[in-house]
Amino acid sequence: MAVFADYRGLPAEARGTSIAMGNFDGLHMGHKVVMEAAKRAGDGVFSVATFEPPPRAYFRPMDPPFRIYRPERRNQMILNQGASFVFELPFNGELASMTDEVFARDVLAKGLGVKHVSVGFDFRFGRGRMGDAARLSSLGRALGFGVTIVEEVQGLGAKASSTAIRQALSAGEPRKAAELLGEPWVAEGIVEQGEQMGRTLDFPTANVHLTDVIHPKHGIYAVRARIAGEENWRDGVANFGRTPTTGLRDPLLETFIFDFDRDIYGKWLEVQFIRFLRPELKFDSVDDMVVQMKRDVVDAKAVLAG
Repeated sequence: MAVFADYRGLPAEARGTSIAMGNFDGLHMGHKVVMEAAKRAGDGVFSVATFEPPPRAYFRPMDPPFRIYRPERRNQMILNQGASFVFELPFNGELASMTDEVFARDVLAKGLGVKHVSVGFDFRFGRGRMGDAARLSSLGRALGFGVTIVEEVQGLGAKASSTAIRQALSAGEPRKAAELLGEPWVAEGIVEQGEQMGRTLDFPTANVHLTDVIHPKHGIYAVRARIAGEENWRDGVANFGRTPTTGLRDPLLETFIFDFDRDIYGKWLEVQFIRFLRPELKFDSVDDMVVQMKRDVVDAKAVLAG
């Protein structure tokens, strides 16, 4: 088992590693540098400790969706980076009430049995965010584990952070998000049967609700899509929004895959956001909307060919 949902009761082989610790939402360049530091400290072997749910979700449950990736995707991306294990530390009332010292002692030293911990320069932990990276280093010396503090990583003139990625996606800047992530952002989910209006307009779409991940800016995007079980990505154009021309509804990701006519209802679909083409608009008629959709296809093909 590569993913553990607790820090207690771990098998012997999962304890005593060098770990990278943080929220790891989005797995951006800064996270990867922290993991590299843990890998070096562990002579090539490392694991990752994160929090599930994220502290923000625990303290502010009514906030709009903010996760950059689903936990399952995040964990697989971490393992793909070479981590031996992922520890999802259960962020609940017990963990939230721990002082920084109790967290370092009971979770890190006793629970995970860490030899070394790598964190970002802005890492905070303990009740009320009382502890910082320097405090962790001091506690590590007292408890017998080493600590590496990774300094700020820059990307596109801004700190490589989950906040910067969320801001880029909310602003309709998937290229900036991709620069910070190191790859295009991917939204994913089960293809659902919708109103099938696109099919009547010769634009059949694969429809996915984004549920608990961040909602990007409403509008039209050049995208690439991949169906579960396949290796290749297919070019396409997608709308994320509420379809004001045909009747408002909950935000939905509708992807028109070029030169594709298979029934994929119920399949898992990944969609890479490549370029924002235009905002979502309300047209005077469906015919006007179709004219613009044809232009969107041309524009998306030009972007993806480039």
